[in-house]
Parts: sequence; C-alpha cells; structure tokens
Amino acid sequence: MSQSTPNRAAKSRRDAILAGVAISAPLALSSASSAATPSNVPAKKGTPSMRTITAKDGARIFYKDWGKGQPIVFSHGWPLSSDAWDNQMLFFGQHGYRVVAHDRRSHGRSDQTWEGNNMDQYADDLAELIVQLDLKNIIIIGHSMGGGEVTHYIGRHGTSRVAKVVLVGAVPPLMLKTQANPEGTPLEVLDGIRKGVAGDRSQFHKDLTMPFYGFNREGAKVNDGLRNAFWLHGMQGSIKGQYDCVREFSEVDYTDDLRKIDKPTLIIHGDDDQIVPIKASAEKTAKIVKGAQLKVFAGGSHGLAQVEADKFNAEVLAFIKA
Repeated sequence: MSQSTPNRAAKSRRDAILAGVAISAPLALSSASSAATPSNVPAKKGTPSMRTITAKDGARIFYKDWGKGQPIVFSHGWPLSSDAWDNQMLFFGQHGYRVVAHDRRSHGRSDQTWEGNNMDQYADDLAELIVQLDLKNIIIIGHSMGGGEVTHYIGRHGTSRVAKVVLVGAVPPLMLKTQANPEGTPLEVLDGIRKGVAGDRSQFHKDLTMPFYGFNREGAKVNDGLRNAFWLHGMQGSIKGQYDCVREFSEVDYTDDLRKIDKPTLIIHGDDDQIVPIKASAEKTAKIVKGAQLKVFAGGSHGLAQVEADKFNAEVLAFIKA
C-alpha cells in the first residue's frame, strides 16, 4: 500500500535514493517556543518538565526530563527530534524510570546553529546534558544517527556514567561504501540525500517515510499519522543542520568508538531495514563490541521502534532488568 508514482522506474530510482538515508541524527533549531523556554529552570521533582541547557558555545539544547528512578537517555535519529521517542518515554516512565531525551542542535526545538553540526559537537552536547543533569547509572539508547551519537559520546567521554547501551537501527560502524566496507551505502546515494534536502526537503521528508517505516513493502499497512509526525519533526529542524548531518551519519567511522564500549550492549535491527542495511551495520557492530547481544526483528524496518513499539519496548525492558 505504498504511494502511487508516475512510473515504476521513477519509483525505483526514488526509493534507491531514499533507502540510503536515515539516521536517526543530530541538529537543532530555535523556535519561538524554545526561545521562550527558560534555561535550566528547576521543575518539581517527579513531574514532566520541558527545559533547555546552554552548551559551552551558547547554543540552547532542548530536552525533556520526566519521572524518577534509574535514568534512560534517548538519542533520536535524522531528521527527527526527541518526540520520536514519545512512546518509549511514556512506557518506561510508567515502569518506574526517569526518562530523558533531547533535540540535537539544529533539530526540533534546539537552537539552529550555522557551525557545530558535527558528530564531535553532538557527542559533547550530550555529555553536557548528562553532566548538568548529573545523570548516573544510565541506560543510554540511540537510534540510527542517534546510535552514532551515543557511540561517539562513549568514545569521547567514557562509560563512567553508563550502565547499559542499546543501539537500534544504528549507523555504526560506517555507513559509507568503501573498498574496505563494500556492504555500505554508495556515495552517489548520499549525494542524492543532500540534493533532496537542499532542493525540496519538505517533499523529500514526506517521501522518505515510505522506506523508513517499510510502508513501501507489498501488503504494508500505511500509518498516515506516523508519516505526518515524521514530516513535522523533520521540518521543525534546520535545513543547514540537516544538510551538514548527512556527512556525519554516513562518513564518520565509529569503529574505534565501538571498541571503547565496555558495558552490556543490546543491538536491535530489522533485517528489512532499507535505510541502514543490517549487514553494513548491526552485524559488524555485534562483532566489534565485546559481549554484545544482537536481536534481529524479522521483516523489521528502520523505524521499528515506532512500527513495532510494543515488541521493541518489551525487548529493551527485559535487557534492562537482566
């Protein structure tokens, strides 16, 4: 039940380009609501709060901090925002955990910066959030590009505050196709993503939802609400940040960062992920991270945490409690 297209050839070409993306990623945007949000205002303990921290370069990073208990920190993918984790934040908050999720700079409600849309800065922003909130014994979860952010955070800042790691549909170790990584995504596909973002990102984001959630597969039930939410989250972010981010989720090699993960790690990936193919990512990561568990969702899409939320939440909860 995918969308109709002018012709089959055009559809195949479009899906090939879209299928090279995704990456649940980092960037920021300064909307009227974030500008009006006081920075670091204490909220009543145990109640939902919507706040910002100020990074060292002055950028305001929006975050949600709900509930109480052992903290779970969520890192979203490209071109989304922390709202992509709404289902998980409600579920785990109701199960007695403190749930925290931020909008990367140039994404969502965070400031839209011209500079600093790179993985080093994303990882440092995440570290700043964790330090300012004094989070310890964290379960840290990253989707797509967010998996790269989580991995790079550990590579740069260590695991002293981390208890367990969950990577879902994550881009590490390397998304780009190279001679040493023949399973990766060709550069021309990634260039097509840049072209789509620069030329007509509104339509690009709408089209991307089809392979992202597997809605282009025969017999798939299309969820228009989910597609609309994806488009809304994407359009809330900065075009400059989203453009810069393509390099960060596709050309950064996270292999050395993965080797520094020394905490229990769960890797979840769909074997029908059209954005971050499993053979170039999860299967390799599982061999690099010592003792990592690989859980494959049969027929699972890149957006399995939303499409199969109940199953995903149950797997993560069991891993946390183990």
